[in-house]
Amino acid sequence: MTDPIVQKIEKLRKDLHTHNYNYYVLDKAQISDYEFDVLLKDLEALETAYPQYKDPSSPTQRVGGAVTKNFETVVHKNRMYSLDNSYSKEDLLDWEARVKKIVEGPVSYTCELKYDGASINIYYENGVLVKAVTRGDGFQGDDVTTNIKTIRSLPLRLQNEFLNTFEIRGEIILPLKGFYQMNKDRAALGEDLFANPRNTASGSLKLQDSTEVSKRPLDCLLYQVVSEDASYTSHSELLEAARKAGFKVPSTMQVAHNMEEVLSFVNTWDTLRHELPYETDGVVIKVNSLRQQEELGYTAKSPRWAIAYKYKTEQQATLLEDITYQVGRTGAITPVANLAAVQLGGTTVRRASLHNADQISKLDVRIGDQVFVEKGGEIIPKIVGVDLSKRPRSAMQTIYTTRCPECDTPLVRKEGDAKHFCPNEFGCPPQITGRIQHFISRKCMDIEGLGGETVDLLRKKGLVSNYADLYDLEVSQLIPLERMAEKSALNVVAGIEKSKEIPFEKVLFALGIRFVGETVAKKLAKYFKNIDALMSASFEDLLQVDEIGDKIASSIVEFSNDLFSIQLIARLKRYGLQLELSQIQLENQSDILRGQTFVVSGVFHSLSRNELKKTIEDNGGKVSSSISKKTSFVIAGDQMGPSKLEKAGKFGIPLLSEEAFLKRVEEA
Repeated sequence: MTDPIVQKIEKLRKDLHTHNYNYYVLDKAQISDYEFDVLLKDLEALETAYPQYKDPSSPTQRVGGAVTKNFETVVHKNRMYSLDNSYSKEDLLDWEARVKKIVEGPVSYTCELKYDGASINIYYENGVLVKAVTRGDGFQGDDVTTNIKTIRSLPLRLQNEFLNTFEIRGEIILPLKGFYQMNKDRAALGEDLFANPRNTASGSLKLQDSTEVSKRPLDCLLYQVVSEDASYTSHSELLEAARKAGFKVPSTMQVAHNMEEVLSFVNTWDTLRHELPYETDGVVIKVNSLRQQEELGYTAKSPRWAIAYKYKTEQQATLLEDITYQVGRTGAITPVANLAAVQLGGTTVRRASLHNADQISKLDVRIGDQVFVEKGGEIIPKIVGVDLSKRPRSAMQTIYTTRCPECDTPLVRKEGDAKHFCPNEFGCPPQITGRIQHFISRKCMDIEGLGGETVDLLRKKGLVSNYADLYDLEVSQLIPLERMAEKSALNVVAGIEKSKEIPFEKVLFALGIRFVGETVAKKLAKYFKNIDALMSASFEDLLQVDEIGDKIASSIVEFSNDLFSIQLIARLKRYGLQLELSQIQLENQSDILRGQTFVVSGVFHSLSRNELKKTIEDNGGKVSSSISKKTSFVIAGDQMGPSKLEKAGKFGIPLLSEEAFLKRVEEA
């Protein structure tokens, strides 16, 4: 017979989960707040008296209390892609045409409002929430599980039977009512007001004290389930099942059978969105069929089966007071408009990018003009036009600068480049500082104790002129610096020493080779395996790597042939940085599939699609999402898309079963 204490605890938990769901998800409270609090206190008392029955998914875990000093970085099991944006009917029709070129038969779509919040990826196992990770860079994010558990609309344990193991993605938002109340409370206390709901929601996730997070009226709206389970055939069906399991999936989602219905949804909500209790800035349109989604696949950055339609952004007129120029870490010059302060999207805007010389010329923007400013993607301010009727007669045509504003070096502009560049990369102060700041950043060498101001101070004192100089720093050189006591100096030197353990792909990204971002660095590291092989690679060799085009290849060749770069790499080798893949990373890797391109399509049994793709890449092969004449093999699982099957036949591409592929790898 079950212990009556256990029975009582389980009943209280079940009842409280149900009441949470009724109140925060369905908006249909069945008991008063007072009655809910009484039940919660009863449960807290029992869990305190009987700690052996503690459960991380208990409703008592929502009140917070845990303090997180450092948020652990977690690699996403499945990458979180960004969406391509569209701004017109024509953009959507072009996207539809691209979709229908790849898939055959009727295509239906889901239309969902694009919520303006902080993206989150939540992992469930056996119906219990186990981990919540911020989007980060799409490949990895921060573990904010403790803070996420305080959001009452998010189930800690599922209401109904659903998938066994899965990820569910959504946006953490701050409803407008809660945002206005928070600012009202802060104003009464004489504290600074929050700028906007989105930034406040995002900042809330990174608060160290979960008790403080629990005080904020955050909500979680879900929009995607990621699972290897093939029980569902459509995105809308999967979300409806998630809703029944206890997730807050907005009821505004609608299935559209053609682009006319999509456009009707877009137009309807352009007006109605202003009546919503939370901010939204557009509509996300997705191909509804999960099989067609799989067939469409992904580009390097975005799913081909989804697109965001962005509503027209808020626009304001203000005075252009001056144009100045900024130098980036790569030497790129960005003209900046200095504006009379204006309120835009809940924030005060005083500066906006003018992008490049061509944009200044196109807009014919001049100092003294009244200019129209809006937020690109509702984030970055940009100038979109000039009110010529208010132009002063004295306004002079803008002449783009010809010299670097920092080191006075004549600027260069290579053919095909939109921007001007300062070529004095190792002598221009902002470039020196910027390159070192990039090198020490979290996504690169992750050197603790060093910040932008300290790096700039080290440069000004003549202690560093490039990132290799960091490894010569001594405690005695750091102690005399401003705000640098002995303990801080020791921590900096220890952090620099520890960075020698950072894996090769991060070191490669840290080098700051132009156009080599985080994703490209990973692909290069996996393909070439060490820095010597990479730097001796020809232009043609580089083009063989997935996602490497002419521009990236040229940049790497230029870096590899530069004497100063060669000297820097030699120094980093001497210091003991990881400039090759580790033995662990090299395990189960080979070049047996080098030069071969695979398309993975269908449902598999021994390995997941992601595991198959990893096996291909680990053995030197290239994975593509679409079939072309360059495809070597198609690994065909159950329910392979008919259009891919037909295309493979048209090009004479051999089909491999999962078993045949794995046997091929094992026997090679």
